[in-house]
Amino acid sequence: MHVDYQSLRFEYRRSPDQSSLQVVRHAVVVVGAGPVGLATAIDLAQSGLRVLLLDDDSSLSTGSRAICFAKRTLEIFDRLGCGDAMVEKGVTWNRGRVFHRDHPVYSFDLLPEGGHERPAFVNLQQYYVEGFLLDRARALPDLEIRWRNKVTAVEPGEAGVGLLVETPEGEYRILADYLIAADGARSPIRRALGLESKGRTFRDRFLIADVRMKADFPAERWFWFDPPFHPNQSVLLHSQPDGVWRIDFQLGWDADPEAERAPERVITRVRALLGENAAFDLEWVSVYTFSCLRMARFRHGRVIFAGDAAHGVSPFGARGANSGVQDAENIAWKLALVLRGEAPATLLDSYDDERVAAADENILNSTRSTDFITPKNEASRAFRDATLDLARDCAFARRLVNSGRLSLPSTYRASPLNTADTDDFAGTMMPGAPALDAPLMREGAPNWLLRRLGGGFVLLHFGEAPPPVPETLPPLRLVNVTPDEDAEGVAARRYDALPGTTYLIRPDQHVCARWRRFDPEAICAALDRAVGRA
Repeated sequence: MHVDYQSLRFEYRRSPDQSSLQVVRHAVVVVGAGPVGLATAIDLAQSGLRVLLLDDDSSLSTGSRAICFAKRTLEIFDRLGCGDAMVEKGVTWNRGRVFHRDHPVYSFDLLPEGGHERPAFVNLQQYYVEGFLLDRARALPDLEIRWRNKVTAVEPGEAGVGLLVETPEGEYRILADYLIAADGARSPIRRALGLESKGRTFRDRFLIADVRMKADFPAERWFWFDPPFHPNQSVLLHSQPDGVWRIDFQLGWDADPEAERAPERVITRVRALLGENAAFDLEWVSVYTFSCLRMARFRHGRVIFAGDAAHGVSPFGARGANSGVQDAENIAWKLALVLRGEAPATLLDSYDDERVAAADENILNSTRSTDFITPKNEASRAFRDATLDLARDCAFARRLVNSGRLSLPSTYRASPLNTADTDDFAGTMMPGAPALDAPLMREGAPNWLLRRLGGGFVLLHFGEAPPPVPETLPPLRLVNVTPDEDAEGVAARRYDALPGTTYLIRPDQHVCARWRRFDPEAICAALDRAVGRA
């Protein structure tokens, strides 16, 4: 059934909290019903916690906004119960092309090997992503959403967080054991607490034009440096569902944002790319600047920041929404353990350890992309153009071309939750790495490794039969992969697995320890470390 998510309007409803004679306490309050807030709330509710989600609006996002959702994000959406809907609606792609002036430079494949359930990327307008997440959220009995509930004051304390909430019927107060601030780049909660995001603002402007048209372009990412139809600037072209195409035009810092939004100006630029006789309609237009910045810390006692509220990057590389959803999966399992009394509150400090490092990695890649795309002096431009010329024929130069290093999940190499290897392993599945997918057979039917891992702590064991699990081992789900199930040997290769190889996988599907044999004592110690009890 087709749903026009952009036309949805959500009614304000009075909550029982507003009539209570006492201030009502909630375990978790999430502020912001964008992709990050919805993903966090769903993850927590799926773990059995009651979650309250507040949003000051009565609709989903306007315009396409974030459109590129990476393989790792799709795998997270699978675990949240809405990945299939995203992929079915979205435009899948693995390949991209780079052009310099009117010449093709090279093409690239972001997922050249097979054996993955999900593609490198799916292009999908943000309002669809929010809509599918909302559909899933509404199906969870432990998740309550309150629209047109605006948080206007925050009072953090050692025992909880006080919130003043404004509604069409007036204000009311609630308490939260923990508050997740996923309230966007301008984060009113961040401002209310007197906190800042610091970094670098780029003196450049870009125009987004979402164009509805019939076109025979392939579903690829096309990027032009200094094209003849838009000289001295850059242009990016992406396909979206419903016959909509995203075109990004670099404008330069001196461009007038209001003038550039005028339909006649936008149509002129689009016709220069598509041809004078091209038939199209404008769907959405926006002019933006951007910064690469972050808060010094993302956890402030019982207030935790995620997504754009915590960090911001340029749009080149699709690192904003993807990193925000990865924030969500990182904090959700840790907070669930803490609230259930299964881990100390200090476990939440590892959210800072891991996601601040991930933000720095994204900011570094994003800054380098921006500097290459928009050189700030003649020497930089000469280097860029020479690199592009060489890249047509020389593979080494292609590694220097940077039209946006596209989003990849972070490996938490320095995480305090990791247990260092004591055995020799090859490959990338080191402690801290996100688990890789692989095709399996299960009861004679095709299956996927990440689907079998699911959520929660999992022991991934490779062998003909599951190992005997002693009663002294804490309750853990055991996933045993036999050679028959891994008929193509893809899982064994990706995990450098020999018979007896065992991995301890976190609830967010990151590796936290691995061994060449099933060792209950080592597993117990690694689990203690992974939940912050070491």
